[in-house]
Order: sequence, then C-alpha cells, then structure tokens
Amino acid sequence: MLQTAVGRYERKEVALVDEDSPQGVLLSGEENVAVRIKLEREARGWSTNTLSDRLNEAGFDMNPSAVWRIENRKRRINLDEAIGFAEVFGLDLRNLVGPPQLAAKARAMELIDNVVDTFRETQRANAAHTRARDALDAYLAEHPDIREEAEVMVSHAIAEEATKHLTETYGPPPGERIDADQREPGSEA
Repeated sequence: MLQTAVGRYERKEVALVDEDSPQGVLLSGEENVAVRIKLEREARGWSTNTLSDRLNEAGFDMNPSAVWRIENRKRRINLDEAIGFAEVFGLDLRNLVGPPQLAAKARAMELIDNVVDTFRETQRANAAHTRARDALDAYLAEHPDIREEAEVMVSHAIAEEATKHLTETYGPPPGERIDADQREPGSEA
C-alpha cells in the first residue's frame, strides 16, 4: 500500500510539470535544474554539444548525451554537475535550482534572496534580544531593589528607539509641530 501511495505521489508530482510550459513553477529542485539547463542553453543558442564542450573546458566532464538526458529527466544530476552548469551559465547555484519562472527573472531572485537574508537577520536579532532580556531578568531577580527603576529605564529607551525609527521611516506624525529651524527655506510659519 505504501509503495502505491508513493507511486501516486510521484505521478502527481510529474503531472505538475507541464511539458508545454517549461517555465511553470515546479516543486522539485532537480526538476527545476533540468528545465533551467535547457532554458539557459536554448537562450544562448547553444547545442548540447556546445554546452558539453563548455562544461569540459571548465573542468566538468560531461558528454552531449548526458546533457540531453539531464534536460529530459532521463538521468539524475549530481551536485558537482549542477555546480558546473551554474558556473558555465554564470548563475548562482541557488538561482539554478529555483523555480524556472522565477529564476529566469534574475532581479526577482535577488529580491527573494534579500527578503530571506533579512528574515534570517531578524531571527538572529530576535534571538540576541531574547538572550539579553533573559540576562537582565536573571540579574534583576538577584537584585529586586533595582527592578522597577531598571524596567522603567528599559521601557523608555525602547520607546525612544521605536519613535526614532518610526519618524525616520514614515516622517513625523500628522500635526506634529515643526520647529522654525526645521522648516524648508521659503516656507511660511
């Protein structure tokens, strides 16, 4: 029964790959690579022989038949070969394995990578904040006589930073008074 379910899943996954629309979003990295290799090769006007020659020149042993079999999903691609294709095409490996529809738009991939990278930075910053807060809480548990004053100080400092960030990002709140020295030249009071 398990094998039947797995077989159905594999057929379903393959069915998601529309042969008439090779730029559609795919679910498997290896499928993505196969489609992307063919797209990149054809976009450059290269034959499988030319691509094979370029791979060999770059130090990645590959014959034209292997290129064709990879593109047509008759042969699996290993990591070293994927690195070779990425190098020959001048692509980041992450871009090569991404969904072809997005990967073909290099700027979209850069922006996606930026969103993911900044999310990771946020996660690291949140973890660092939690560690710092835990250390302060542990210290204040040992020194309850200063807890209230320390909590007020932390709250004020965080509120000040939040206000500063919001003002830098969105400008002053509506109706906030602008001092005379902050007005633009030529504007009336």
